[in-house]
Amino acid sequence: MKTLVCSALFLLASSAAFSQDPHSHAVSKPVAVNLVNSQGQSVGTAYLSPAPTGVKITLDIKNLPPGAHSIHIHQHALCEPPDFKSAGAHFEAPGHSRGDHPAGDIPDFSLIVSPDGTAHVNTIAPYVTLGSDDHSVFSNGGTAIIVHAVAGGGAAPARIACGAITKPN
Repeated sequence: MKTLVCSALFLLASSAAFSQDPHSHAVSKPVAVNLVNSQGQSVGTAYLSPAPTGVKITLDIKNLPPGAHSIHIHQHALCEPPDFKSAGAHFEAPGHSRGDHPAGDIPDFSLIVSPDGTAHVNTIAPYVTLGSDDHSVFSNGGTAIIVHAVAGGGAAPARIACGAITKPN
């Protein structure tokens, strides 16, 4: 009887190990991303951690212009000043089909920076993961968080801050 119970528990554990989804390899502790402005000066940190639906981004901002700014996840982990065009376009995962939104979009969110240049806020990037799948912010060597000069759609607003997202060692 003892052998039967042990065998059943082993089989149960083995099947659980083989049925894991790509998100199971997600980073367990927050990933810190240093954000820099066009002069290469630090303007804060973004902390990325797993969320039930995407990636939670905790922003601790300093020395940015007051007002509303949009943030997005961009294609490449490159933040070459002064314009951060090296980060490429918005991150788009293969096979992503969420209407008109690229995977790097963070819908219904504006980063509101106070008159003293600071902001402390959380948001969820719902279309990305910290795993090893195609929607991972670590895909193809990493991605970048871009802070735009203003919030809203239309023509792409200027990029005023950038942080390279790479998988921790």
